[in-house]
Amino acid sequence: MSEKQHYFYGLIPIEVEATPTEREQILRDFPVPVLPDEDQNFSLEQQEKGATVSIRVLLNDMNVQTTKTNNQFLKMTFSNNAGTIQAKMWDNQGAVERHLPLLENYSIFDIEGVVDEFRGFKSITIYRLEPCEEEINPFSFLPYTKQNMEDFTVELFTYLNELSTPYHELSIALMNRFWNEFSISPAAKGFHHNYLGGLLKHTIGLMRIARFVLKQEADPFQAVMKLIQIVEKAYKKELWSHLKNDGKGEKLVWKDTIDHLYQMLTGMMEHKEEQVNYDALLTSILLHDIGKILEYDFAGKGYTGFDFLYPTAIQTSLQGRKKTGITMDELGMMVGHIPYGALILTKIVEQEGIALPLEEIHLISHCILCHHGLPEWGASVRPQTMEGFIIHIVDYLDSRYENTEAVK
Repeated sequence: MSEKQHYFYGLIPIEVEATPTEREQILRDFPVPVLPDEDQNFSLEQQEKGATVSIRVLLNDMNVQTTKTNNQFLKMTFSNNAGTIQAKMWDNQGAVERHLPLLENYSIFDIEGVVDEFRGFKSITIYRLEPCEEEINPFSFLPYTKQNMEDFTVELFTYLNELSTPYHELSIALMNRFWNEFSISPAAKGFHHNYLGGLLKHTIGLMRIARFVLKQEADPFQAVMKLIQIVEKAYKKELWSHLKNDGKGEKLVWKDTIDHLYQMLTGMMEHKEEQVNYDALLTSILLHDIGKILEYDFAGKGYTGFDFLYPTAIQTSLQGRKKTGITMDELGMMVGHIPYGALILTKIVEQEGIALPLEEIHLISHCILCHHGLPEWGASVRPQTMEGFIIHIVDYLDSRYENTEAVK
């Protein structure tokens, strides 16, 4: 990152001070995933109707349907890193019965077929479908961030390396244990950062905004006011675009956000006499969504989180799992990423022998548990500290801002 870059509508300067040697060391210790070559990025929308295609895809969903003439056919949804691919297979010579067991037992398929188009929507009519049992790169089958993952990695560890003892040791211990899963995990299934690398990008986004509030601006309350003013301008632009385009303009990313942000700022003001623990806040940001490595399931997911939290558990149910697109983990959704984050904090502190005051362990736990802000939004508790209000505000802003970026 040699040239100056900015975040959040150009308001926040991205300050990453890493020498070439430091950058090289970070990437050696925490390597980024191997991305597929550009020529492997098949896009159905770029194919002409009637074209023959031969591709490797990930099965997301399938079911047997019936035509108006009472003939069966297979309707399937596949995915690759360009998005979802709709497909069907006619029941020629018992094709449905012959292929159903394969679709129920395998996830990755080599398919050949013809591109169809109906009412502007493209799909593939498949005439050959064969399962693939080779090791896969999930980045070939799921969407992923198109921003530079090496830069993200260096930026993350530059911020972590600024932390004092024992927060630095705690953060590095977390990444040593969970980096493989953390670096590739999505941060959501649908609303924001819903792609591989999304958790890494979202975590850095929170850190950028938190650094702006506490390090780059002289007063945290004025800093939050500046952020809200930027949001108000963006929302006015969205509304004006909708007015000019009869509701077909920009997506209303910032609808119903202004009042909530001012309420949270008011909550912050009730704690204006408190000294903010910046290191605890950055550590909390690292942990706030780390539970998503357990809450979501996707092709390429590892199970380090389950192994770490439940080392004596019988895990035979994990062994037969099919590779999937980004879905809720059937076990993870029973607990949720917020409680998982608090559990991971407690256990990593114990296992690594991190000496933190009881009050600061509770402060980090509080930030994890309250970062959704309101109980109706999934928060276990409401914010009760400056750090609690700030982590909610920066999470709230970053999760919405991401939907305004041209390149995600």
